[in-house]
Amino acid sequence: MQFPESWLRSFCNPPLSTQELADTLTLAGFEVEELRPVAPAFSGIVVAEIVEAVQHPDADRLRVCKVNAGGPELLQIVCGAPNARVGIKVPLATVGAELPPGEDGKPFKIKVGKLRGVESFGMLCSARELGLSTDHGGLLELGAEAVIGRDIRAELNLDDQLFTLKLTPNLGHALSVMGIAREVSALTGAPLSLPAMPPVAPQIDDRLPVKVEATDLCGRFAGRVVHGVNPKAQTPAWMVAALERCGQRPVSALVDISNYVMFELGRPSHMFDLDKIQGGLQVRWARRGEQLKLLNGNTIELDEKVGVIADARHVESLAGIMGGDSTAVSDDTRNLYIEAAFWWPESIQGRARRYNFSTDAAHRFERGVDPASIADHIERITALVLQICGGQAGPLDDQVLNVPVPKPVRLRVARAAKVLGIPVSPAECVQVMQRLGFPFTQEEGALTVTPPSWRHDILIEEDLIEEVIRVLGLHRLDDVAPLGPVIPRVRPEALRPLSLLRRQLVDLGYQETINFSFVEERWERELAGNPDPIRVLNPIAAPLAVMRSSLMGSLIEALRHNLARRQPRARLFETGRVFLRDAAQGDAALEVAGVHQPRRVAGLLYGAVDGLQWASKERPVDFFDAKGDVEALLVPRQARFVAAEHPALHPGRSARIELDGRSIGWVGELHPRWRQAYELPQAPMLFELDLDAVLQQPLPQGKVPPKHPASVRDLAVIVADGVSHEALINAVQAAGDAIVRSARLFDVFKPAQPSGELRSGERSLALRLELLDEQATLTDERIDAAMQAVLASLQTHVGARLRA
Repeated sequence: MQFPESWLRSFCNPPLSTQELADTLTLAGFEVEELRPVAPAFSGIVVAEIVEAVQHPDADRLRVCKVNAGGPELLQIVCGAPNARVGIKVPLATVGAELPPGEDGKPFKIKVGKLRGVESFGMLCSARELGLSTDHGGLLELGAEAVIGRDIRAELNLDDQLFTLKLTPNLGHALSVMGIAREVSALTGAPLSLPAMPPVAPQIDDRLPVKVEATDLCGRFAGRVVHGVNPKAQTPAWMVAALERCGQRPVSALVDISNYVMFELGRPSHMFDLDKIQGGLQVRWARRGEQLKLLNGNTIELDEKVGVIADARHVESLAGIMGGDSTAVSDDTRNLYIEAAFWWPESIQGRARRYNFSTDAAHRFERGVDPASIADHIERITALVLQICGGQAGPLDDQVLNVPVPKPVRLRVARAAKVLGIPVSPAECVQVMQRLGFPFTQEEGALTVTPPSWRHDILIEEDLIEEVIRVLGLHRLDDVAPLGPVIPRVRPEALRPLSLLRRQLVDLGYQETINFSFVEERWERELAGNPDPIRVLNPIAAPLAVMRSSLMGSLIEALRHNLARRQPRARLFETGRVFLRDAAQGDAALEVAGVHQPRRVAGLLYGAVDGLQWASKERPVDFFDAKGDVEALLVPRQARFVAAEHPALHPGRSARIELDGRSIGWVGELHPRWRQAYELPQAPMLFELDLDAVLQQPLPQGKVPPKHPASVRDLAVIVADGVSHEALINAVQAAGDAIVRSARLFDVFKPAQPSGELRSGERSLALRLELLDEQATLTDERIDAAMQAVLASLQTHVGARLRA
């Protein structure tokens, strides 16, 4: 929000310097982002009138002018501006004047010069030469009321200062000079002077029929017909100056009036060419497939989520955002329809961004505009139109349909003192509400405040407490650190810290990645098998439109990023939350109803097992490398790896990970289909685990070392090729002999051709068994009996036979 200081002081003029005023606004939450003068420094420039202008004898593009600068004699000035003519008043840089610095950064000093043999005692200036604008088309023409000989800085108020405020979205009421003036009055106690807005007496009876079909879009709609306007009327200099100092380029008198009132009162409005409207107007939601050509020249396609104003033929305006080209005012306009409305903020928010543009009107409406002052503001617009463009006004048509009803908010004085940490009296709270213009009723120790129609941000008690300290002054707050109890949270011993898991992964050669929780919908569909992911209502980018239910997609994208930068080997991991639909999930401190948010840890391996080295042959990572890393993370617990299929993984090289009878994740090679789709030279290995399950760790249990030595026996058996390692070990354990402490597979033999004992489809497996009895020394008889029990169990469960 940019505005000149002089305009603000015309509403409220506190006894503060410019810098003090800026500091007051900043401390009250209206951050003054920039404070700069209207014009750069220059001197010696006065108002002059051209009284004679003749052609230069030796130059076609130069004129020799005689100007009256208020002195005893006329000054001769040679000028090349195309608009140099008799009777206009322009800025004159007299001899000795200093113009603003040029490209070299040095001021330009005016001296007596000679142009094609004719002396020139000064220079007539354009707006660009004074640093007022970039317009260099001719001399800056001043109004007829300009005083000859007066310093141009005083004439044009060029010592004015421009305030630029950085406002947060809740401060929609401050998007006007009047809104800022209200705050300055409340903060300083200076009186507030608002422009008079008396009703305009109707001179004609014409009305335009308007039907509001969507009251959830438009809560109040007002308008007025004006006949016989002059659209080519000159915008007054004071209005042009005000608009330019707000950063708005003047367009035409009618458009300038609408923009002026928007900056003055915060009221966006629109002017239709009445003769271009067919029938009446309808305020409704758009229909899918409708199109509208906007004032900016763009043609957009509409749908049911966008509000419009339409006539009997087609859509005429994008409600609360921008008018349409077909009914725009022009130099041929003779009859007007002036419109102002209250649009519900929710019906405007995000609509302009859908079409990749923004407007001042949408910026205000989506933050909330005062619905109660619409009639007064239309009177203000009408009066300016009649004053500048002439015409005859019809009666005001005002439809109040569905406007917000302010809900009273109770302010407890004791609560305010507790939140702010300083003493606050009831009298001070009353004074604050009176300064802000908030209606209230008082009771013992509390105030019940009804927010005014222009304050959409006052909803709860804390909002009123904020207003109290803003007006009383932040200097009232004690400059001490906040005090609060520090309650240490003891981490259960059976839960290792996440930092330890991260360090363990780093020790295994992984590097951590941090990614957005919202991802491409393609990843969810292809890699997670999730056809209905949770959608982001307002994504920061079109591809990042859904919440992730798996971490694998983010890791694959990080791998592609590395491969594009010639990194042939990667070990990546990520920890974070995923988001799953769950109807049973209720609201909690860290949960949202309907959404389950478990934590996961995922890893990716790609490229060679080891970096380039001499001691071993290079080979790519495989399933068992990823499986080994998962087992290392779960030590000392042992998981089961059950062959199963996952949407992202190779169906023959993937496994479901089970721990204590519960599935905790997956490990495997990326599916060939997705390797090709994501353009990867080779398939990476992936794993994804439930983080809470991984962080669990059993507590150490003390154990007395055995008094007797253990015995070791080897056993070679022949089994079918389909017998897994897990089935083999389970068969050993099923023998049930207590002295068999462990069994390890240490050899696998399968000849190229069937021979001897090994038939086709068989292989030899060698096991090493550890036998121990803590109470007595083992005898050969007990050992032999245990070995026979193990062999019998192997024969029964996996069909093994002893290898000779």
